[in-house]
Amino acid sequence: MDLLFQDDAYLKSCDAEVISVGEDGIRLSRTVFYPTGGGQPGDSGVLKLESGDEIRITEARKGDSLGDVVHIVAEDDILPAVGDKVHAVLDWDRRYRHMRFHTCMHVLCSLIDGDVTGGNLAADKARLDFNLPDGPPDKIELSEKLNAVIAENHKIGTRWITDEDLDANPGLVRTMSVQPPRGAGRIRLLEIEDVDVQPCGGTHVKSTAEIGQVVISKIENKGKQNRRFIVRFAEDL
Repeated sequence: MDLLFQDDAYLKSCDAEVISVGEDGIRLSRTVFYPTGGGQPGDSGVLKLESGDEIRITEARKGDSLGDVVHIVAEDDILPAVGDKVHAVLDWDRRYRHMRFHTCMHVLCSLIDGDVTGGNLAADKARLDFNLPDGPPDKIELSEKLNAVIAENHKIGTRWITDEDLDANPGLVRTMSVQPPRGAGRIRLLEIEDVDVQPCGGTHVKSTAEIGQVVISKIENKGKQNRRFIVRFAEDL
């Protein structure tokens, strides 16, 4: 399966062929749908058939093998046949908010000196958890620092390294609980110029300015040393 979102996160749609239909969902020859993983929700949208019918996709999930994406069909919707041609279309507004939040989490990670213990994002908020033995920073001061970096409009891009490259640079991995997937012979890095470099398979914006102004709305105590940072877009408050 050709994962188009890996090379161009701004693709909103694509033409594809149905290669399998099962109880778990639909598989396509190529897709713009990002599957749930790395704290980022799977994309939703529709598959448009040549007949004019539309199939609602409520979520994309990872399949049984590396690079396999399964498109979950809304209950009671029709199913296509293997070999059908479809036009896959994202719920772009939802995806773009995911892209902005996911990129923001990388910027936040660069500002906090602590191991990442977890994270998750949605269209309305994002969270990132850190192991902080000395306690968390002030949320107002941290919000100001975060927005200052965002406003500097740092360029963002991706590149690929080998498993051996990652083994030689273990400091690239900040997460304690999740390791980058191996087995494909290469690992994708997200680079925010002069800010952060980490393995990441998610979708991101092209520059930090696209994130927009954000607010750290809450810092929660989730254990002896674990602190949870909740981030929202200022435009939503």
